[in-house]
Amino acid sequence: MPILAAFMVPHPPMIVPAVGRGGEKKIQATTDAYCRVADEIAELSPDVIIISSPHSVMYYDYFHISPGYEAYGSFADFRAPEVSFRERYDAELVSLIEQYSREEGLPAGTMGEKDARLDHGTMVPLYFIRQKYSGGKIIRIGLSGLPLEEHFRLGRIVSRAVKSLGRRAVFVASGDLSHKLQDYGPYGFAPEGPEYDERIMDVCSRAAFDELFDFSEDFCRRAAECGHRSFTIMAGALDGMSIRAEQLSHEDVTGVGYGICTFYPDDARDPYVRLAADTVTEYITSGRVISAPNGLPREMLESRAGAFVSIHKNGALRGCIGTIMPTRDTLAEEIISNAISASTRDPRFPPITADELDELEINVDVLTEPEQISSPDELDVKRYGVIVSCGFRRGLLLPDLEGVDSVEQQIGIAMMKGGISRDDKVTLHRFEVIRHK
Repeated sequence: MPILAAFMVPHPPMIVPAVGRGGEKKIQATTDAYCRVADEIAELSPDVIIISSPHSVMYYDYFHISPGYEAYGSFADFRAPEVSFRERYDAELVSLIEQYSREEGLPAGTMGEKDARLDHGTMVPLYFIRQKYSGGKIIRIGLSGLPLEEHFRLGRIVSRAVKSLGRRAVFVASGDLSHKLQDYGPYGFAPEGPEYDERIMDVCSRAAFDELFDFSEDFCRRAAECGHRSFTIMAGALDGMSIRAEQLSHEDVTGVGYGICTFYPDDARDPYVRLAADTVTEYITSGRVISAPNGLPREMLESRAGAFVSIHKNGALRGCIGTIMPTRDTLAEEIISNAISASTRDPRFPPITADELDELEINVDVLTEPEQISSPDELDVKRYGVIVSCGFRRGLLLPDLEGVDSVEQQIGIAMMKGGISRDDKVTLHRFEVIRHK
């Protein structure tokens, strides 16, 4: 299961009323946008909230991921000790991220923790999230002095680990924008400040994450930005997905830029393929049989049909199981059942394992009702599949398969699959398929 959603958020302590003591009203648009983010996270109900923070432990040549099973933090350093958090860490996911980083030669892990307390870059997002959603563990990831490309690579590793464990995860990229937007701001003004804010909000509002690498280190330093590396880790976690981005707010009234954007994977996969793929992922990672989700096309929930689920890995068949006639109450249930069988019960192959999931290509073929024919002349290998029957023996071959170029070849393969000899008297049926790739 990929990252459910990601959020780019700032972390001004003053936005917490107990800290701001009225000053938070200056950035009301940011507060309103933050509340919407919290509502959306609560609706997603994630198992884990992954937070990248510029104020967690940071090393020049190493990414620190907070270790252990829980952590505590409060706004005591900002005169509000009553606002506190005790959060549980997803230690299993942290361990897998550490393992994958080690395997890929990326310097990241749980060594070198200087201060176990939660930092304000983590607590400000949690302040809003925990008002709406109390579930889910967290992961806290620090930044480093390594190149942006390595931050992006860490994000990809995080996403890989999330998929491997089947976690329902959201990514929260905590980071302010430029600190040099106004003369009266805490760091004064630099012309690069407003330019950075304009550029980064444009890039993120379009989810044009490749453009994050167009910001030079010198330009970012002059703009006194805070969250660029955090946003780049998030971009890596979303790599390979089509993303719907929305800018919720951008303010610079304090001399520091605060921007909030949301990012949702735009799953453009065919709904038949998506259902089969989600079924395989969930069953392989957790052993759970999913239910038909909301939003499926009506015909998947109201019609019945036979269906085949075929799975390929690196172009080679890895599993294929199907039903000629419907055996379940709905087509969606037929696909779910056959996806599980194709991934774990095809006698030609061992069951698929979790580390193969990223390498699979899954197709779904929905069959029309077979019709009996009297002659092979009524077949067309591109249009029709064939069922060859002899008594209780039966062999089936789908249409339009690579390497099957003649009706004679098609019938011969189907006979071989059914254990039918050339001398047997056979009955032929043809059918059509609607192929979903």
